[in-house]
Amino acid sequence: MKNKKIFIITGISVVVLLLILNFCDFSKSPSNNHYAYNVKNDKHTKDKESEEAQHDEDEIDQSIIVLSADELEEFEIDIDIAGPSSLEIHRDLAGEIVTDPERLAHIGPRFPGIVKEVKKQLGDRVIKDEVVAIIESNESLTTYQVRSLINGTIIDMHLTRGEMVSDSGHDFIVADLSEVWINLSVYQKDLPYIKLGQVVEINIGQEQMSVTGRISYISPIVDEHTRTATARVILKNPTGMLKPGMFVSGKVLIDKIDATIVIPKSALQTIDNNLSIFIKTQDGFKPVSVQLGRTNKHNVEIISGLLPDQEYVSKGGFTLKAELAKGSLSGDHAH
Repeated sequence: MKNKKIFIITGISVVVLLLILNFCDFSKSPSNNHYAYNVKNDKHTKDKESEEAQHDEDEIDQSIIVLSADELEEFEIDIDIAGPSSLEIHRDLAGEIVTDPERLAHIGPRFPGIVKEVKKQLGDRVIKDEVVAIIESNESLTTYQVRSLINGTIIDMHLTRGEMVSDSGHDFIVADLSEVWINLSVYQKDLPYIKLGQVVEINIGQEQMSVTGRISYISPIVDEHTRTATARVILKNPTGMLKPGMFVSGKVLIDKIDATIVIPKSALQTIDNNLSIFIKTQDGFKPVSVQLGRTNKHNVEIISGLLPDQEYVSKGGFTLKAELAKGSLSGDHAH
């Protein structure tokens, strides 16, 4: 009987112990599940952050071009430092080279007669009092000489040997071309900016040969047909390269300003329809959009996008642009 009681007590104890252990496992289960969830969620978050970081890194790589020093030299890529400079502002005017009327002479026979001899031809140079033709007078039947009135070049003539001359239509035209006029046409919109004494760069011909002079005259009226006034520049012409009748273009310097950042136009590139330049970073060259200010033929003011003392590509940016386009297609952005 005693052994039976001991067995019952032992069985009850085992049951109670199992219930206690089961209760403890149940109570711990939510905590364990929450911990497992947090671990899994944290891993997911870290994986997502890693993916985003990798994505950001890829985005950065797409805009960075890496070139070696040898490649920079090979492709003639120049790097400058952004800084202040003066910027000349111009007005562009069209014009023509003409002869100074005071340096032009019409030389013809004094009396009607027959041309016995023509001593000079079109394009020949003559000096003052040099004989250019000999005429036989109809009245006296004697000959007389026709002489040049000035030093210059024969630019037109209407005399041939044996010809009968009787009026002023038969003559030589001699021009002194050692000095010529540049007549520039000034439209009404440009008149407020054109002043006496302003410096003008005159560009001539397809090779863009240039000379510089100053405005010495502005016409007081506007031509009723062309609706332009005339601004005149007088230039020395010792070599004769400035020929009357040539069309020219003139750049009139109307202002000179100081700007915080001025760069050459050769630095500008169009990327994704935005005017951009390439700046130098510690990782390579990167395009940045810029906002332009005032400009002239060669240089431009930068209002935003480029900082003072920042290194940028001033020449050869088209090579970097091509490299950037190639990288965006192939996924390879560096050498």
